[in-house]
Amino acid sequence: MSSVEVRDVADGLWLWRQPHPAWREGADWVPEVASFAVRSGGVSLLLDPLAPHPREHAVWERLDEVDHVVVMKPDHVRDVDLFVRWYGATAHGPLMFWPDDIPQTSLSPLRPGDVLPGGLVALDDGRNMLETPLYLPEQEALIFADGLTAPHGELLVWSTPYHETRVLPALRAMLGLPFEHVLVSHGEPVHTRADFEAALERKPWGEVEG
Repeated sequence: MSSVEVRDVADGLWLWRQPHPAWREGADWVPEVASFAVRSGGVSLLLDPLAPHPREHAVWERLDEVDHVVVMKPDHVRDVDLFVRWYGATAHGPLMFWPDDIPQTSLSPLRPGDVLPGGLVALDDGRNMLETPLYLPEQEALIFADGLTAPHGELLVWSTPYHETRVLPALRAMLGLPFEHVLVSHGEPVHTRADFEAALERKPWGEVEG
């Protein structure tokens, strides 16, 4: 039986979701994580991809072409090296990585304000570039690595010491973008603009759990 869920979100935008092999009991994130695929402006991109098992044909049969791979967060290196090697893709990502999880691939720097191939726009979420969310104009979607999470289904902002002073203002600025979908890596992956607005008014994840 397959352990991977495949879900279409919008025209050209889909995801697969599976248990992360590094998850351990007591971790502050749920076992299942989402990887994202989008075709925009004639370009195929993968965002924070975690490779499924070779027998997961429902994913691999859809990945007939990968032009670019994007790492949105230093600890979301995942399988960028594999996808770059197999598909000859160009990689983009952070300026730094954790010392025990450094990709072999040379990544083009990804900074807030950058426009990626396909027209994807890198955003500032107020976390000093510890994460670089993406805006997908064609699909009217926001994609987050960890900045927003939904471990119990309800969308929440991940807690930081500067939640009120930096993160919330940056997230509220995103409301100026025309988006209808919000995708997150951890927990329930697909949410609406209304869910995003509600998350900005809730206690952040971390405070909710105490």
